[in-house]
This record gives sequence, structure tokens and C-alpha cells, in this order.
Amino acid sequence: MGKTVIGKQAKPDYGVILILLAGAFVALLANTLLNIALPSIMKEFDVTASTVQWVTTGYMLVNGVLIPTTAFLIQRFSTRQLFLTAMLLFTAGTVLGGFAPAFSVLLAGRMIQAAGAAIMMPLLMNVMLTSFPIEKRGAAMGIFGLVMIFAPAIGPTLSGWIVENYDWPVLFHIISPIAFIVLVLAFFKLKDKKEKVAIKIDVLSVILSTIGFGGILYGFSSAGNKGWSSPEVYITLIVGAVALVIYIFRQFQLKQPMLDFHVYKYPMFTLASAISVTLNMAMFSAMLLMPIYLQTLRGISPFHSGLLMLPGAIIMGIMSPITGKLFDKFGAKILALIGLTITLVTNYTFSQLSMDTTYTTLIIMYTVRMFGMSMVMMPIMTNGLNQLPMRYTPHGTAMNSTLSQVSGAIGSALLVTIMQNRTKSQAEELAKEAMSHMTAQPTKSAMAEMKQQIMAKATLEGINFSFLVSTVIIVLALVLALFIKRAQPAKEEVNTQATKSESL
Repeated sequence: MGKTVIGKQAKPDYGVILILLAGAFVALLANTLLNIALPSIMKEFDVTASTVQWVTTGYMLVNGVLIPTTAFLIQRFSTRQLFLTAMLLFTAGTVLGGFAPAFSVLLAGRMIQAAGAAIMMPLLMNVMLTSFPIEKRGAAMGIFGLVMIFAPAIGPTLSGWIVENYDWPVLFHIISPIAFIVLVLAFFKLKDKKEKVAIKIDVLSVILSTIGFGGILYGFSSAGNKGWSSPEVYITLIVGAVALVIYIFRQFQLKQPMLDFHVYKYPMFTLASAISVTLNMAMFSAMLLMPIYLQTLRGISPFHSGLLMLPGAIIMGIMSPITGKLFDKFGAKILALIGLTITLVTNYTFSQLSMDTTYTTLIIMYTVRMFGMSMVMMPIMTNGLNQLPMRYTPHGTAMNSTLSQVSGAIGSALLVTIMQNRTKSQAEELAKEAMSHMTAQPTKSAMAEMKQQIMAKATLEGINFSFLVSTVIIVLALVLALFIKRAQPAKEEVNTQATKSESL
């Protein structure tokens, strides 16, 4: 499927690609669908906020641990074998989550879901890249971008409406039949064959990868709740970092590495990774901070909070294929510079929020910000992957997906910690100032009201400051984008075994 044979590109199988896109859509939708339902789940199972957070943290951890193995899996197994396994796991996890009688069962269902989703995304990206010639990859990746961006973006709006009108298990029940239909279609429609590839997985690499990526993801994910001084956080981060360094050194020693770090000898791929990491970190500012601002400070309902993000999601969905075609015509640099400038300006306006900022203003700011972002991520990623020889494509896609998870976790932890620290220092400052202006002992009700006002002001300042820090991160991405050049595929190294492993 889409395999290059003696310099000739086979015609892409659009039916197969459509099935893969449908599977990726439901997997990505499931990723963000549960966020707004967490308070309802806490109430039903009588668990704390730090416990319920595992529904999303656990999903991210499984993704982070499994994604590095996908480069090996893509080379070792056919698209049919991998996709059917991924969809079977995802469907089973979804059904289990929907009928969970206890929190532990719900968590198990989410982790099984994540195991399927982790295989799906790099597999789809690899199929898209190997099915289309380089001059048409932008348009193809634009369609992939539509799924990658649109599904998680409509998640909050959809889940907000469902949680307000139905019980949270409905979030699983609406995905289950769609996942089952995709699984059945894939069983009958995916027919690709694959030559036997003599490649074995290195067990030590899997162990080191699990400890390394898992430790770093867990450490950064926990930092927001437990604080950086918690032994659970810094010990996990240290162990993860050490395991990751050993893992990287081991990959360079292996003849058939699980994740080939030689992809970083190609400068445009390296640059694309650096920009994606910085932008991913900044992206999480709006995803995490906006719900706190809207629901906690402004008292806006979960549904209307999600609805605020919908126009931005629609704009991104419309723009993704257009951006893909513009990339084919003009390249990544001009798109990235325009998109990052728009993102930078709108992100800065979010650092100037007040209690009086209108709902309409927030929708416009968020939508324009998403419009800017739609011009950046997919063109940069595609440009970087375009420089890689075909045999490195599975490793490049797996590397991108892994970095997306890790940078997302780092960005989340960093920005939440910055917000919390700023809120705390501002609250202390405002309390001192209020006490110094007091002429008489206030009543209990007046004291409680004053405390509430101080915390609201301090939280707003914390959110604004965190947005300001994320704006500085976007400046770094903009500077890096100045060095983008239009990538051409590097010459394929003579490697007969590698040529065999390209087959899907």
C-alpha cells in the first residue's frame, strides 16, 4: 500500500486510509472526552481529586510508554495486524469503562483504551507518509491534521453537554458502537500482506523505555498536585532521566534499535522536533488554564466552557487541509512564521484577562489563537519527516508522538506549578495589604468574603502570569522557525534489510 517500487509510487488505497482515520478520530476523541466529567466520577466513586486525575494521567502514561515501541511494531507487523489489535484493545477498554462498577475497573478500561490509541496514531502517520509522494504529502498530512486537531478539540464541548444532561458512562457508550463498526470494517477491508521481517525486540530496551518515559511522564504529571519538593516527584524524575540516558546509548549500540535516534542527524527533523516541543508546552496553557478561569473564577458552566472552544476547533478543522495544500505550494517556513506570530499575539492577550473580559471577546481570542496554531504544527512536522529516508519514517513518527506526550506533560506541570506559586505569593501580598488598611476587627462573614476576593484576584494573577510564561515559550518557537528550510528526502542508505522492513 503506497509502497515505492523501482522509483514508482503505487496509488494510495483511500478506503484503507479512511478506516484508519476513523479509528484515530475516536481514539483522540476519547483522550479529551473525560476531562469535564472528572467531578462527576469523583462523586460517584467517592475518590479524591488526586486519585481521579489518574483517569487522564494513566491514559497519558500508557501512551508515553507504548509509543516508543511502535517503530519496531510497524516494521515487524502488517498494517492490518497492528490496526486490528489496536482497535480491539480500544473497543474492549471503552466497553469496560462504560460499565465500570468501581473506580479501579474504570482506570483499567482507560489504560486498555490508551494501549490501543498508542499504536494507532504513529501507524496512521506512517501510512500517510509512505502512501503519498513528497509533493502531495502536505495535503495528505492536512487531512491527518484535521483528525488530530478536531477530535480532541470538540471533546470538551461534547462531554460538557453530555455531563450536564446525562450520566458520565454515556461518554463511553457513544464511542463503543463507533469503535466496533470501525473494527468490523477493518477486519473485512484491510487486506495488506507483509513479507517476514527478521527483526527482534530488545527486551532491555523495552524495560529502559518504560522506566525512562514512564518515570518522566509520571514525575511531571504529579508535580502539579504534589509539588516539586515531593520525593515521589523528584526521585521518579531522576530515575526516569537516568533510564532514558541509558536507553538512548543502548539504541546507538543496537543493529536494529527499537527507536532509532539517528533521525536526529537530519537537521530539519531535529529543528521540527525542537519547535514542536516548545509549542506543545505552550499549547497546554490554554487547555489547562482556561477551564480554571472560566469555571472557577467566572462561574461559567462546563457546557458553555466547552462551547467557547468549539469555533476554534471548527476553524482548525477547516484550515488543516487548506494548510496542507499551502505547505505543498509554499513550504513550512512562511506558514510557521505567520501562524506563530498570530499565536504569539493572541497568547499574550490571554495574559491580560480580567473578571470583566466578555464571553464574546474570549471566543474571538481563542478562535484566532487556534487559527494561528493550525498553520504551524502539521507543516513543521511534515517538513521534518520529509527529510528522513523512507526506512527511518516509522522511527520519525514514533519519535514525534513520544515527544508530544513528554512535552505535553512537562508543559502541563510547569505551567500549573507557575500558576500555583504565583497565586500563593500574590495571595500573601494582597492579604498583607488588606490587613494594613484595616481600622477595626472585621466580622467572620466580612473576613470570609475578603478571603474569597483575595483568592480570586490571586488566582487571576496566577493564570495571567502563566500565560505570560507560555508567551515567552512561543517566542522561542518563533525564533527557531526562522531557520526552517524546505526539506528534500535524504539519500537512502544501502541496506537490504531496511528496504524489506519498509513494506506495510
